[in-house]
Amino acid sequence: MDASEPANARAPLSNGDDGRDFGAPAMSAQAREDVEAAIRKLVADFYGEARKDDLLGPVFEAAVEDWDGHLAKIADFWSRALLRTQRYNGFPFPAHARLQGLRPEHFARWLELFAESAARILPPAYAEPAIARARLMARSFVAGLFPFAGEDGDPSRGRG
Repeated sequence: MDASEPANARAPLSNGDDGRDFGAPAMSAQAREDVEAAIRKLVADFYGEARKDDLLGPVFEAAVEDWDGHLAKIADFWSRALLRTQRYNGFPFPAHARLQGLRPEHFARWLELFAESAARILPPAYAEPAIARARLMARSFVAGLFPFAGEDGDPSRGRG
């Protein structure tokens, strides 16, 4: 299986005896490393663009103190999402719920930039599920963070 095939296309799950993370799709070590490298490149590219973005940049700059640590954590998140590795065990929603000044348009822009980076960098078989997962996350975050409609009809964190 090469890196352009989905990790779970035809591969049985690993039993963990071969050094791979339990539950990870069986694939060659080289194919796995190629996808891991693409994930790291995606994360670096996306955040490079997001930090320069007029809407997202100020949010990220205020929220992230350790960029190297943040990029590594997010790469682990996407590795888990796409390759079922076990390096990420967090919960992204609470971290986002604590952020001040977020609006639904932040998530729309996040999704737009992420989808552009994913389509450009990941092999298509991985870009499509990554973008689908990001789309679901953006919708879920907006629904969870803005459960009410304000007087203007726009999503709101509080009633009325």
